[in-house]
Amino acid sequence: MLVAPAVEVDHFDSLPDDIIVTVLSKLSSSANRPQDLFSAFLTCKRFHALGSHSLVLSKANARCLAVKVKAWSEAAHGFLKRCVDCGNIEACFILGMIRFYALGNRGGGASLMAKAAIRSHPWSLYSLAIIQFNGSGGSKNAKDLRAGVALSARAAFFGHVDALRELGHCLQDGYGVRRNVNEGRRFLLQANTRELVSAIASLPAWKNGPQRRSTTEGISEAAAAAAAGGSPLLSDFGWNLPPPEPHPSNRFLVDWFQSSPTRLPEDLRLCSQRNCGRPETRRHEFRRCSVCGIVSYCSRACQALDWRLSHKAECVPPAIFVPDVAAGTD
Repeated sequence: MLVAPAVEVDHFDSLPDDIIVTVLSKLSSSANRPQDLFSAFLTCKRFHALGSHSLVLSKANARCLAVKVKAWSEAAHGFLKRCVDCGNIEACFILGMIRFYALGNRGGGASLMAKAAIRSHPWSLYSLAIIQFNGSGGSKNAKDLRAGVALSARAAFFGHVDALRELGHCLQDGYGVRRNVNEGRRFLLQANTRELVSAIASLPAWKNGPQRRSTTEGISEAAAAAAAGGSPLLSDFGWNLPPPEPHPSNRFLVDWFQSSPTRLPEDLRLCSQRNCGRPETRRHEFRRCSVCGIVSYCSRACQALDWRLSHKAECVPPAIFVPDVAAGTD
């Protein structure tokens, strides 16, 4: 009796498109780099087609959208634009920052950031606050300090630590809001407390231990590391922390202007906080260090971060010329 040969069944082809789209959406929302998603697109024609589904592109996180300067092209610009069209607020912010600061499209960039800010995206809210504080893209008279404070407060409400720190300094200095030193210090303490929690969560023994220890134990270990000079804490009160990881949009701006210094006119400066990347849009837009006058910052938050990272050890007042009286005497 002749037996018909077994026919191989490809169960993958029998999967509904909805399941594949769901899997790709999970991948785009958890990817650590763009290559993780693009590698899936290259797996087969079906993945490539379903990878452009609006649900997949709308779920892509900031790391998945972290376009490198060396890979920047019309295709990369178009990919971010498609993500924006699908409602991805991270893409709105990243492309908005690139257009506003790197490509010089102020209106288009601010519009994209505003689109994300309307949906309570904290990074967009804080970036728009910086634009309002500095009057970026306009004249010096375009500054709107009250709007900057309001946007910072909104971003702080959604957990943005730099915005919380900015709000604290505004209250302490009476900058755009009625001065309230005690309330300002309370906001600064909250910002540093969030830094402390983040530092505890990043400790290897805290993350990888068989059991997560109590917060009190984590604080004790972090304080011991601070005393040993490992990772001091509470930066606004004389302590320090390792620098936070910059947002992909800021990393893009840093690489954009470093890769080709001619992209920034000679009379304009970059923010001296090395992980910021924001450039001036007009001369003397950023505030300079009141002691040395050499470095300049787009915000008080960048100034506070750079102070504890490097400038505290470098800042010296300019040399004052003192005439040599003895030289004119016999």
